[in-house]
Amino acid sequence: MSETITQQESGQDQLAKTFEPGAIEARWYGHWEGKGLFRPERPDATPFTIVNPPPNVTGSLHIGHALDNTLQDIVIRHERLKGKDALWVVGTDHAGIATQMVVERQLEANQDKRTNYMREQFVDKVWEWKAESGGTITRQLRRLGCSMDWSREQFTMDPHFTRAVVKVFVDLHNQGLIYRDKRLVNWDPKLKTAISDLEVETREVQGHFWRFRYPLADGVTLDSGADHIVVATTRPETMLADMAVAVHPDDERYKSVIGKHVVLPLTGRRIPIVADEHADPALGTGAVKITPGHDFNDFEVGKRAGIEARDMLNMLDAEAKVVQTVDGLIPDAFVGLDRFDARKAVVEALKAQGLLVPHVTKDKEGNEAEHDAEPRTIQTPYGDRGGVVIEPWLTDQWYVNAEFLARKPIEAVRSGAIEIVPKSWEKTFFNWMENIQPWCVSRQLWWGHRIPAWYGPPIGQDEQSRAEGTFAWIDELPDLNEPQKRIRSNPEVFVANTFEEALALAEKRYAEVGIDVNLPGGFKLTEVESLDQARNSFVNGELGLWRDPDVLDTWFSSALWPFATLGWPDDTTLVQRHYPNDLLVSGFDILFFWDARMAMQGLHFMNEVPWKRLYLHGLVRAADGQKMSKSKGNVVDPLGLIDKYGADALRFFMAAMESQGRDVKMDEKRVEGYRNFATKLWNAARFCQANGIAASTTLEAPQATSAVNRWIVGEVVETVAALDQAMADLRFDAAANTIYHFVWDTFCDWYIELIKGSFDDETRAVAGWVLDQILVMLHPFMPFVTEELWHALGARDNELIVARWPAPQASVDADAKAEVEWLIALVSALRTAKNELGIAPGARLDAYLAAPSERTAAIIAANPAAIERLARLSAIHFAPAPAGAAMQIVAGDATLVVPLDGIIDIAAEKARLEKALAAAQKEAKALEGRLGNPSFVERAKPEAVEKARADHAHHSAESQRLAAALARLG
Repeated sequence: MSETITQQESGQDQLAKTFEPGAIEARWYGHWEGKGLFRPERPDATPFTIVNPPPNVTGSLHIGHALDNTLQDIVIRHERLKGKDALWVVGTDHAGIATQMVVERQLEANQDKRTNYMREQFVDKVWEWKAESGGTITRQLRRLGCSMDWSREQFTMDPHFTRAVVKVFVDLHNQGLIYRDKRLVNWDPKLKTAISDLEVETREVQGHFWRFRYPLADGVTLDSGADHIVVATTRPETMLADMAVAVHPDDERYKSVIGKHVVLPLTGRRIPIVADEHADPALGTGAVKITPGHDFNDFEVGKRAGIEARDMLNMLDAEAKVVQTVDGLIPDAFVGLDRFDARKAVVEALKAQGLLVPHVTKDKEGNEAEHDAEPRTIQTPYGDRGGVVIEPWLTDQWYVNAEFLARKPIEAVRSGAIEIVPKSWEKTFFNWMENIQPWCVSRQLWWGHRIPAWYGPPIGQDEQSRAEGTFAWIDELPDLNEPQKRIRSNPEVFVANTFEEALALAEKRYAEVGIDVNLPGGFKLTEVESLDQARNSFVNGELGLWRDPDVLDTWFSSALWPFATLGWPDDTTLVQRHYPNDLLVSGFDILFFWDARMAMQGLHFMNEVPWKRLYLHGLVRAADGQKMSKSKGNVVDPLGLIDKYGADALRFFMAAMESQGRDVKMDEKRVEGYRNFATKLWNAARFCQANGIAASTTLEAPQATSAVNRWIVGEVVETVAALDQAMADLRFDAAANTIYHFVWDTFCDWYIELIKGSFDDETRAVAGWVLDQILVMLHPFMPFVTEELWHALGARDNELIVARWPAPQASVDADAKAEVEWLIALVSALRTAKNELGIAPGARLDAYLAAPSERTAAIIAANPAAIERLARLSAIHFAPAPAGAAMQIVAGDATLVVPLDGIIDIAAEKARLEKALAAAQKEAKALEGRLGNPSFVERAKPEAVEKARADHAHHSAESQRLAAALARLG
């Protein structure tokens, strides 16, 4: 390839000398999309469907997106080339929390805020933002080369999608699988909304462990004589809402006081001492304060102790500030304090009352010192969006019975109806699904799918329910007539697809208990904005229905992605042809966020798996293996890499590095290397073009008589088979490496070199056919450069993106393969030996082969020109080598002897090699000793250990190479 080539007329414009990807990529993507080549328009073909994990509408392309979408595009282009009716569904997620945060920040920048607007006004502003800025990531996906069907681009807030979301909610509610419950949630005080467990990040925070005395009530004492119980806590402020103290039932220290009470300091609240195995006798004092309204473990202890959720005390508001509990016992000095300010205030107050048990330490001399608390590293929950400490908060929310919905997906994976790749992820999947908790699906936001539930004035059952109800406002109204008195504290809930349906449900429900609505003399059903308006309308003889203000968790709607994007609940052709999807490519980090929930909803509503295979890839990490983050400054911008090296190079890097079960380590040098690979192919195409090699006119392999042509046809056959197998196994790294080595090694380095000077009609036909097969096989990985070369080599009936996958209709010719591989082995061994011994590459040498086999002799006789040109052997003598220094070269069953007298200074070369060998062995031994030292391996930085291992491998290989070179000299 380094030789000067002669330009010949080929009927096509000559390729430019330099490969420049930028202009090529922009031109071809617009062409493909403009002609609708990404659409599934092969109605008679087998359908193949994938859906992209919808990126947030607020998002920009990051390196994880680049990996995920590259893998999907490789699959969809491969299946399209194989003749499938390929559909890649594309769209974006409305991203409730993230999008609302973006728009609120914009308002704040203008000294404005959300609460200055009515709900509908704010939502309108979000839609305006989406129209102006919400398409960033879809434009960037185009730059990556993603062949998505943009004509069917989806958005999770589109009207048809919203209709599907509402139907799913209503149907699940009617089936008893969605319900409203009072439970603890992860509350984000900054965003003022509940978030899921999966949206909580646990961080290590330096905190403290305080110990306090809780006085025993009624003169009771412990067996030890103490009149108090010592409890320990990392959150002193929550003691204001304590409702019990728990001890282990077998803890001898406390058995005598189980069932007795303590008087809670500061509040004076009498709370029981309960027996519960949650209390660990070996941890702290063995006595645990129980705040069921503000701790997930305490919530369960409280329930076991017989405390109903509705009776659990709540001492914090939505901003995590202290509010008065229902019993009114929190001192006024604490009400209104931020939770962390309250923590300090509680500690100081208890210390002032002598109830703080100090933490005692000793110095080296044995001197004791007292401290208010013991320092502790605490696992602390943070919201991944709001970035503040999450507060367990008792509130009414909507829940999905996830345990029920998880049953079918578990069975689908066990039966093989869903195949998870790599299989190692199955254990994680089962562990989570089999222990799944109720799924909280309501969020206290304005942007999103509003929950299709309306509330009406409650119908009381008895005096107790009226007293306990949340909406006990009826009794406050004056002069109630008899029908009005029958409406009590617990609100009626009407879940429906539309308000009109909710009205019908309300009319029926109130009529059942004898309350006339929409009749002369009865109540008039109306829609109101809020509970307050409902109160006012009630006075005027109206029953106002107000809609639930919350919206649905974003993952609730995106769980419908595999079928709602196809037009469900309408029975469309797309639904019939493309559900279930064939494959889902997903990062392992959203296995439970999204993948498992799609499996739940798909199996429940479609009675079929959402996809047949689930491929989980790893994360893209920094070169040193660390997770990328802005705070670490190691984030890599994929668009910057595309600008620098081209999308094809980045895509090939992603595929080549994607090994099942492993994370991808970012390596810009490798990206640069794949840019060089594209350049290598470009130059090979220029060489072919200049020598009359053009586009092939046949799908099957041309007839070939020469060994080199028969060999290359067989290599194509083997490469296609290996590539198909790798893609079937979803081994992207194996697929990329297969086509890489065929293009670089087999075609460019050997075939082109072997055919130089022999451009007869057969060779031009075979070479043109092989180059076509390369472009088709490489296209899924490097779509831009391959499409450019496809058209540059000759007139085509269609674009490469919709060409046909190779079908050589040929077999491997064993004789031709053996002949060419013998030549390659000879040339490779000679070039290596010359390099090791410092002999000029172009030096022509003689070789001797005393007793060649019949086959070897025939190969040598058939290839004199190639042997002389590539191996630089003037002759191969079938005779014993003359006496003297020589090197031995092995090729197949032959060992050739190449005399070295007069070629190099044998003694000097031996001395040089021996010196270099000794140095390499010394370095390898030193590194081996370091790596064998447990202290170094365990204490050194991981990157230092990794470098030592790499250096050891390098010096070991160098030692072997130098030893082999010495052995050649005899």
